[in-house]
Amino acid sequence: MNLNTPAFSSFTHDGLNLAYFDEGDPNGAPVLLIHGFASTASVNWVHPGWLKTLGDAGYRVIGMDNRGHGASDKPHDAEAYRPWQMAGDSIALLDHLGIPEANIMGYSMGARISVFAALARPDRVRSLVLGGLGIGMTDGVGDWDPIADALLAPALDGVSHARGRMFRAFAEQTKSDRQALAACIRGSRDLVPREDMGKIDAPTLIGVGTKDDIAGSPQELASLMPNAEALDIPGRDHMLAVGDKVFKQAVLGFYGKVAGR
Repeated sequence: MNLNTPAFSSFTHDGLNLAYFDEGDPNGAPVLLIHGFASTASVNWVHPGWLKTLGDAGYRVIGMDNRGHGASDKPHDAEAYRPWQMAGDSIALLDHLGIPEANIMGYSMGARISVFAALARPDRVRSLVLGGLGIGMTDGVGDWDPIADALLAPALDGVSHARGRMFRAFAEQTKSDRQALAACIRGSRDLVPREDMGKIDAPTLIGVGTKDDIAGSPQELASLMPNAEALDIPGRDHMLAVGDKVFKQAVLGFYGKVAGR
């Protein structure tokens, strides 16, 4: 087994073929990783070292390419990307693998999907790690329509919106289906009511970079939840916080207390 280049398999849910890897110790506590918008399981979790970090620590590490991303099917209808539907993909993967309960870790859009999964199926979620999304989970993270416009623009040179340019360049770098991503960003932005965050009693760690101008306060989100703690990831923005060693050490410490065996 090579933790650097995992082999991907696939399964079908909701009429879509979805790609995933299943690595690490097959007898270890399962950790399901859900990546962010315009990323992939490899870009979000393998390249920044999460697969190696968690695998070396004895966990069973599972990562899926969300619909619209990576090697998974890519519908072009925004309604296909509502967060509860994408959360359903994650639970379906646990069903496919015969895993009754997992520790779920999501970054950015993946954090939103993780929360929808925990609200829909609390019996399947042992713990949550929410990276790159704080109180923006409930209050919003600004106007993302320019992101969709940037993704659909004829060329990067014609995009003036700063965040739009960032995501367009990232999508080109990852050779993504830009039409699917535009549909995703339009369909996946449902907010979580504050009172619903209070219903999630799974142990939760919320990590956000101190230079992240998208996520919102992790402390404010944690304060809404009965069993959550916040982590500031020093000096990191939204793109760089995901692979930070402070974040990794905090997650390992958190899982040492809550993940089970």
